[in-house]
Amino acid sequence: MEEPNGFAEVATINDMELEGQHNNEEERESTESNYLRNRTLSSTSVAIVGAKVSHIESLDYEINENDLFKHDWRKRSRLQTLQYVFIKWTLAFLVGLFTGGVATLISLSIENISGYKLRATVNYIDDKRYFMGFAFFAGANFLLTLVAAFITVYFAPTAAGPGVPEIKAYLNGVDTPNMFGATTLFVKIIGSIGAVSAGLDLGKEEPLIHIGSCIASLLGQGGSDSYKLSWHWLRYFNNDRDKRDLITYGSSSGVCAAFRAPVAGVLFALEEVATWWRSALIWRTFFSTAVVLVVLRIFMDYCKSGSCGLFGRGGIIMFDVSDVIVRYHFVDIIPVVIIGVIGGLLGSLYNHVLHKVLRLYNLVNEKGKLHKLLLALSVSLFTSICIYGLPFLAKCKPCDSSLSDSCPGTGETGNFKQFNCPNDYYNDLATLLLATKEDAIRNIFSLNTGTEFQVISLLIFFLLYCILGVITFGIAVPSGLYIPIILMGSGYGRLLGIAMRPYTKIDQDLFAVLGAASLMAGSMRMTVTVCVIFLELTNNLLLLPITMLVLLIAKSVADCFNPSIYEIILELKGLPFLEAHPEAWMRNITVGELADVKPPVVTLEGIEKVRRIVEVLKYTTHNGFPVVDGMIPELHGLVLRTHLLLVLKKKWFLNERRRTEDWEVEEKFTWIDLAERWGKIEDIAVTKDEMEMYVDLHPLINTTPHTVVESLSVAKAMVAFRQVGLRHMIIVPKYQAAGVFPVVGILTRQDLRACNILNVFPHLAKSKSIKKGN
Repeated sequence: MEEPNGFAEVATINDMELEGQHNNEEERESTESNYLRNRTLSSTSVAIVGAKVSHIESLDYEINENDLFKHDWRKRSRLQTLQYVFIKWTLAFLVGLFTGGVATLISLSIENISGYKLRATVNYIDDKRYFMGFAFFAGANFLLTLVAAFITVYFAPTAAGPGVPEIKAYLNGVDTPNMFGATTLFVKIIGSIGAVSAGLDLGKEEPLIHIGSCIASLLGQGGSDSYKLSWHWLRYFNNDRDKRDLITYGSSSGVCAAFRAPVAGVLFALEEVATWWRSALIWRTFFSTAVVLVVLRIFMDYCKSGSCGLFGRGGIIMFDVSDVIVRYHFVDIIPVVIIGVIGGLLGSLYNHVLHKVLRLYNLVNEKGKLHKLLLALSVSLFTSICIYGLPFLAKCKPCDSSLSDSCPGTGETGNFKQFNCPNDYYNDLATLLLATKEDAIRNIFSLNTGTEFQVISLLIFFLLYCILGVITFGIAVPSGLYIPIILMGSGYGRLLGIAMRPYTKIDQDLFAVLGAASLMAGSMRMTVTVCVIFLELTNNLLLLPITMLVLLIAKSVADCFNPSIYEIILELKGLPFLEAHPEAWMRNITVGELADVKPPVVTLEGIEKVRRIVEVLKYTTHNGFPVVDGMIPELHGLVLRTHLLLVLKKKWFLNERRRTEDWEVEEKFTWIDLAERWGKIEDIAVTKDEMEMYVDLHPLINTTPHTVVESLSVAKAMVAFRQVGLRHMIIVPKYQAAGVFPVVGILTRQDLRACNILNVFPHLAKSKSIKKGN
């Protein structure tokens, strides 16, 4: 595991007498034994999340230009290069194909389970058997929640939640263990079906993003070794750099599968999750989302015949408002601005409250798996009571004979549910609550329904989903925030539309759309992606100008109070995410000053003794070691921990101190071996005789590591770390002179986290010059 702040764990190494070792080697070991002294920049090798700890490791996105890589690159033919590109396009196709198929399976299951559950509940209500209706409704929801929570808690805890913050961290360069495994994928699929079908206030959209990323990761690594399902021909992409691209395809495909919005999927990856971007990535990402859309279309056309039960009755456009003619004038800008401001305020307030609730849930979850289950089941029971019981408080409304829709409606869908009302009357609150989340959004977005919903019903709907949206997110089931936020936003948008009716010509259903968009921008701080999502969801291009204005206002207002909900979750999980813009005070300290408060750097020689390598791996948690060699010490490069483990595992030892030939290296290693991760030093056995042998590290050394002079500001170092995708940054002296050691220190992403730096330099936070942004 990577030592988060670039330091070694505090440990004690017994003094060892190394027979036959050169005097200069003994002196160097004596000097560098200081790497085991106490740390000053941080006292722990883990990130603290409340009372929990989260082990952190970074990813190797940088190309490791060692001799083996260079030789392999030189001998590659044009045909091999074309084969690599072709397989990459093939993987993009497979990611889209499988994501679309899994999304169809999830939607089919959810709509059928939810639909038949609601149909049976409505039948009890029609027969005036209200208690039996509640018992069936609450019991079904309880069992579905139990299944989703049980498999999540006991088989794949990483499948809980949305998964988007972890994807965002991974693409930023942070390893998130077990987030993309086969078990996580299966639990995410089954758990999403159970949790959404249970009527909990969450959606399947973000879980689909996580599912798409899991599919992409498994394809990239050639399957799952845990389940003995692997294809070695796919292992060309089992490296961090290529997996980064594949997971980007997967996240985009997940958005497309969730909203049937291919362009929004590409923009989501660009705006929200991807740290590193290039033109080739756009093409393959767009290709993946196009494949998803084709798969969804094929299944929908097939299911329209009734072969899929209750699935397939809708179209590609989920909430079509294309029939309305959007007319607005300059005076209509005022209510649009108001809804944007309210959306920003409510979004930031929602983030603040949710932050507090998540910290509270963390304390509950620490008590054990049983408490996690009880928390999820308690929320399920409360949700069932509210959804089933609150419609009894609503006043029945008479049906309007001029409406083309049947009123009161029959079955589990439709705008006018009779519920407990007499004939020719309907219950507007039951129309919104006793339905699937997509149907509820479709009902509240529906056209020409200005008088369909009462103010009190809309107010109850809005307040209920505000409460449910806060208490549901954070329980141990796969969950998404898109649908809860859309429900809350559409509720207050409708209320604002009723209040603004005398002053604007904008239809109330459009106010619901704008309210949902503003709250999403206020909570998630996405603008371009949300704009395109709503355009593709509603199929009305005339909404573009006012939607853009609402999103910009909502995001600007919310940014004044707190970060986005994803950034809050990243902070709670302790993931060292590097922001795009460094803090202003980071310009006031240099990387050399950071190196001064760290223990001396641990270095190796080009030809090193096996004993020394084993000691370093055993008593430190560094993932990279500068290689310094020569009578006058010179920096030769950087060798990775995983490559040292590979050497020990393959027993690539020499009986004498010498350089190896090229054929010896190529006979023992391949570039695919260098991309793999090779476990822990505790899993490798080295005999006493082997301890006295040597290893030539030169073929494995990255001869072009990123180095910076000690006078570089921390702000510039952070920008370089993020933009290049570094894992290590070597600090060298500003002035090279005889007798000056060529390495001042080495930085990792944990060293560049603001909280860690301020622990060492607390005066920086209080400095007046920093407050002025100097």
